[in-house]
Amino acid sequence: MHLNNNTDMFSGRKRVVSGIILGIGLVLLARLFVLQIADPSYKVFARSNYLRYLTDYPSRGLIFDRNGELLVYNEAHYDLMVIPGQVRELDTLEFCELLGIDRARFESRLAQARNFSRFRASVFERQISKTTFAAFQEKLFRYPGFYVQPRTLRRYTYPIATHTFGYVGEAGPNIINNDPYYRPGDYIGISGIERAYEEELRGKKGLRIRMVDVHNRDTGSFQEGRLDTMAVAGNDLYTTLDARLQLYGEKLMSNKRGSIVAIEPSTGEILALVSSPSFDPGLLVGRQRTRNYSALQNDTLRPLFNRALMAQYPPGSVFKLVSTLIALQEGVISPSTSYGCQGIYHAGGVSIRCRSHPGPVNAVSGIQYSCNTYSSIIFQNTINQAKYSSIQESFGRWRDYVQSFGVGMHFGSDLSYELPGLIASPDYYDRIYGPRGWRSQTIISLGIGQGELGVTPLQLANITAAIANRGHYFTPHIVRAIGDPDNLNNQYSLANNIPIDQNHFDVITQAMHLVVKEGTANFSAIPGLEMAGKTGTVQNPQGENHSVFVAFAPVEEPKIAISVVVENAGYGSVWAAPIASLMIEKYLNGDVERSWFEQRVLDADFLTAQ
Repeated sequence: MHLNNNTDMFSGRKRVVSGIILGIGLVLLARLFVLQIADPSYKVFARSNYLRYLTDYPSRGLIFDRNGELLVYNEAHYDLMVIPGQVRELDTLEFCELLGIDRARFESRLAQARNFSRFRASVFERQISKTTFAAFQEKLFRYPGFYVQPRTLRRYTYPIATHTFGYVGEAGPNIINNDPYYRPGDYIGISGIERAYEEELRGKKGLRIRMVDVHNRDTGSFQEGRLDTMAVAGNDLYTTLDARLQLYGEKLMSNKRGSIVAIEPSTGEILALVSSPSFDPGLLVGRQRTRNYSALQNDTLRPLFNRALMAQYPPGSVFKLVSTLIALQEGVISPSTSYGCQGIYHAGGVSIRCRSHPGPVNAVSGIQYSCNTYSSIIFQNTINQAKYSSIQESFGRWRDYVQSFGVGMHFGSDLSYELPGLIASPDYYDRIYGPRGWRSQTIISLGIGQGELGVTPLQLANITAAIANRGHYFTPHIVRAIGDPDNLNNQYSLANNIPIDQNHFDVITQAMHLVVKEGTANFSAIPGLEMAGKTGTVQNPQGENHSVFVAFAPVEEPKIAISVVVENAGYGSVWAAPIASLMIEKYLNGDVERSWFEQRVLDADFLTAQ
C-alpha cells in the first residue's frame, strides 16, 4: 500500500515535469513563429545585414533635334543610401566633410531615414557628383549602413529650349500612391517633353541583389545573380526642333520679353519654340535645383513662364486675316468690294481710328495697309446678315469659323500646359448686356483683333500655317519620331480642315505678300525670298503696345510659318517683323547676309529700361 502511494506520487511529478517541458516548447515554437513568420521585420533585419537590394535604374532616353543632333543626354551621379538599423558609431566630422554637409543636416537626414524604416534603405543624400563620389567611395567601408546607388542626371548640349524640354524631379506622394512603377526617391518628368513622354523616356527598372560582409563591403552577387533583372533603357526621342534655328531665335530675343513660334506648315512640326526671358535648363538639375527654382520663381521677369504656349494676347491687326476670310466665305464681300477710309470709323457710340493710307481699299489692299475702317465694316456686315434670325446665331456662326483655326481651344498635342486662348460666346454677352442688349457695334472691336479675344503665340503661328496651306493645318507638335529617327510619330498626321474655300485663302495670301513687298512690312523684305506676312500692334493698357508679326515663306510651297511677339516694343513693323524676317532667312538660306539688320535687332534692349 505504501509502495503504491510512492509510485503514484512519482508518476504525478513526472507528468508535471512533462507538462512544463511541453509548455516551454510551445512557448519557444510560438516565439519562433513570431520571429520567422508573423513579424517579418526580424527576417528583414537579418537579411539586410548581408543582402543589399540595388535598383538598377535605366538610362533615360536621349533627346535629339530633327537633324539628329544630340540635345539632352545623361551624366552619372550617385545617391547615398542608408539602412539606419546597420549604422554604427562613425567619424561624423569626416563623413560630413566628404559630402560637403554640416552636422545638423546629417542628424536631420538620419532621423528622416529612421522614421521611414530602420531596416529598409532610403535616400540619405541625393545626386552626389562623380568627383565627390570618387573621394567618398574610398572610405565607404568605414560607414556601416551606408552604400551608393548609381543614378543619372540630365545634361544639355546647349542652354536652349528650356521650356520645351522641361525638367525631371522627384516623384511626389500622389504619383507614388497612384502608380506602382514609382518608389520614394524615383525621378519623373515634371514639365515639357520630359512630362509628355515620361513613359517612353523612363525605361524599365531592374534589380540587383548583392551580398556584403560585416565591413559593409560588396562580396558578390546573391545566388550568382539568378534573381537579378536587367534594366531596359528608355526610348530616344527625335524632336521637330531645328537646334540651329532655336539657338538663333533665343539669341535674337535676348533682352526682350516675348516669344517666337516657327512651324513647318506641311506637317505641323514645330521648328523653334522660343520664350524670353528664359534660363539655362541645367539650373534645374542636381543638388541646387530647389534653390535655383526658388530664385527663378521670384524673378520679376518671370523666366519660368512659357510665353509661347501660355501668354494670351489680343491678336490685334493680325486677326484681320481671319475676319476677312470669314467675310469672303459668308459672301458679305467679294475680293473687289471696296470701301473708303476717312481715318476714323464710327459705329454707334464707338469710334475706331485708322492710319493714313491710299484708298479706297478692298480685301487685298485692306490687309496690305491694315485698314481699321475696312475691317470694322466687313465685321459689322458679317454679324448683321439678314439670313440669321438673331445676333446670337450670327455671332455663333462667326465664332465657329474662328475656332476652326484652333483659337479658343486646346490643340491636344504633346505640348504640356498650353492654354486655349479666349473667344467670348453669345452666352457671355447675354450675361453682360442681356439677350437683347447687344449688337454688332457692341462687339465691333473684335473685327480689328481687340476686345474679348485672346490668342497664344502658338495659335498665331498655327493660323499662319493654315493660311500657308490654303485652308488646313496639322496639329502643332514637338516630337517627330520615337526610338528611331525612321519611326515617325504619326498621331498628328491628319489634317484639320477649315470650312473656308481655298480661293479665299489665295486672296489673303496675295494680300500678305503685298504687305511685305509694298505694305507695312516692306522694311523686312528678304532679298531673293518671297515672303507673305502681316503686322500687328496690340494695345496694352499697362504700358507700351506689343509688337506682333506673322509670316510664311516661300509664298509658294511654304517651308516655314512663324509668329513673333515682342512685348512693350510698339509697332509690329519695327521689331517683330525684322525678327521673323531674320529667322526665315536663317532657316531657308542657312546664313544671314543682312548683318546690319541683324545687329539692329541684337542691340535692342526692352528689359533694362523697364
